[in-house]
Amino acid sequence: MADKKMEEMKEKLRAMKIVPVVKLDDTKDAVPLAKALVEGGLPCAEVTFRTEAAAESIKRMLEAFPDMLVGAGTVLTTEQVDAAIEAGAKFIVSPGLNPKTVRYCQEKNIPILPGVATASEIEQALELGLDTVKFFPAEVNGGLLAIKALSAPYHMMHFMPTGGVGPQNVKDYLAFDKVLACGGTWMVKDALINGGEFEKIKEMTKEAVDIVK
Repeated sequence: MADKKMEEMKEKLRAMKIVPVVKLDDTKDAVPLAKALVEGGLPCAEVTFRTEAAAESIKRMLEAFPDMLVGAGTVLTTEQVDAAIEAGAKFIVSPGLNPKTVRYCQEKNIPILPGVATASEIEQALELGLDTVKFFPAEVNGGLLAIKALSAPYHMMHFMPTGGVGPQNVKDYLAFDKVLACGGTWMVKDALINGGEFEKIKEMTKEAVDIVK
């Protein structure tokens, strides 16, 4: 069952191409942000558990837009996994690979994309039965060149590079068949969200979608 969920999840990510990585300081911004992303053509978000507002924001986004693909990011503990699932998150993303968190997500039947940056971490992911991981932080760890090099021995692995991905390089990443989607913050920067600039976010989201069409 978990495998089926993961396969469906991968198809959705491949279709989206970009996953906006969002930090929400205030739950009041959750629905306007979701609306901006949906109207901008990217009905998807990874809401990071870096703030207290994360779980409630996920819940509000999905209440307003039930078909949106909303996941929880920066998930570091099993308690956060529980909070994310309770809020309705459809997937989990973590910055690193913690076998305990991965196994817990597998038990709970929710797709997880743990972060990796090395061959050893990819082997750990494979050992845990995963074939899709986040590559993080992407650019400082060699970016696309590193992913291509790691894909030679680990051809069964797919990646979601995040960190340093932007309009200047997203197409290059996506052109490589082992890259499922890219995580990005450029259309959902903190200053734009906190400043209530949702029209601007919608515009930048549309531009992002146009770049990767």
